[in-house]
Amino acid sequence: MHTTDVPGCVLQCKDARCNRGRILSTARQKLRDDPQASLDSIAKAAGVARRTLYGHFSSRRALIVALTQQAGDELRQAFAQARTADADPIEAMTRMVLAAWEVGDHYRMLIALGRCHPGQDMIRATLEPIRAKAIATLGRGQREGVFANHLPALLLAQALEALMLALTEENAACPGADPSGESAATAFLIAAGVPPRTAARQVRQVARKDRAEVG
Repeated sequence: MHTTDVPGCVLQCKDARCNRGRILSTARQKLRDDPQASLDSIAKAAGVARRTLYGHFSSRRALIVALTQQAGDELRQAFAQARTADADPIEAMTRMVLAAWEVGDHYRMLIALGRCHPGQDMIRATLEPIRAKAIATLGRGQREGVFANHLPALLLAQALEALMLALTEENAACPGADPSGESAATAFLIAAGVPPRTAARQVRQVARKDRAEVG
């Protein structure tokens, strides 16, 4: 390779990375809003030619695999930073909700795809550790008497997941309505059976502690 070829190669690689990133970002939004969105519509929305999209993702499944991997990485990182291991059930659930809120766009996309494509085992596998952790925390809270026990932990977790999805969708429709996720976390805890004042106080304490650590 001649040295004069290097700048052009670098620019091509940079353009390819930009195109891939733009396609993934656009696909995440399109598939979140319409899990049946076509690859043609995604390419058009991303401002790239159809052949460019297929150059990065050979099929719809390949695109969904890439999105799932990207979303899974961000979700796992967010939950790893939530520090729930030694927390009591109410604090642990607060931290889980706030963690999900930070990656709400990815979270909503995965839930939407998982519901529309029940055969997508990779999506279920990505969400399974998070769901299992939520069920275990709710079950522990029920045994300790801090969460409602009118439903088994599994069903309560499913109901709360639906609530969380609705809250993230509402926040996306009204950007800035709840940027920190504190209102959502409070609503989540109340729905889980925590008294409103206790829920609000717990969320404030967690948020204040996290801000102090960052500062």
